[in-house]
Amino acid sequence: MPKEVKAIGVKWVYKTKLKENGDIDKYKARLVSKGYAQHYGVDYIEVFAPMAKLDIIRIILSLAAQNGWIIFQLNVKNAFLHGELTKEIYVQHLIGFINKGEEEKVHKRRKALYGLKQAPMAWYNKIEGFFLQNGFERCFCEHTLFTKSAGEVQF
Repeated sequence: MPKEVKAIGVKWVYKTKLKENGDIDKYKARLVSKGYAQHYGVDYIEVFAPMAKLDIIRIILSLAAQNGWIIFQLNVKNAFLHGELTKEIYVQHLIGFINKGEEEKVHKRRKALYGLKQAPMAWYNKIEGFFLQNGFERCFCEHTLFTKSAGEVQF
């Protein structure tokens, strides 16, 4: 790891998913970075978390209903984990997973982790690239709205 770079800590976040009746459905674990330890200007320069404006969603849904348009909504599981980082990020080993004699080693991340300040932008860049490669156009006034007027999308 370069001397001027500081490794970011990671931790496990555990969650118990419940069924509608309150019984335990499953246990989930997610590895997250301690992004709160990142410093502006050192670890990241800008943050970007796009959110669709509720007014735009309402307008699009009403236009679609009037004109018989087909609308697709996506939910990508573990979306932030697909984002590719453009800057080198190093994370520390998890406690309990450090090999004897390798205490100083760290992991270099190529893909984002939940908690990183860069994760939302990395994911947005990935999904934007996919949409643009597949013939979609980004709305000039709403960055989260992509439209395609003809043909089908191949997933």
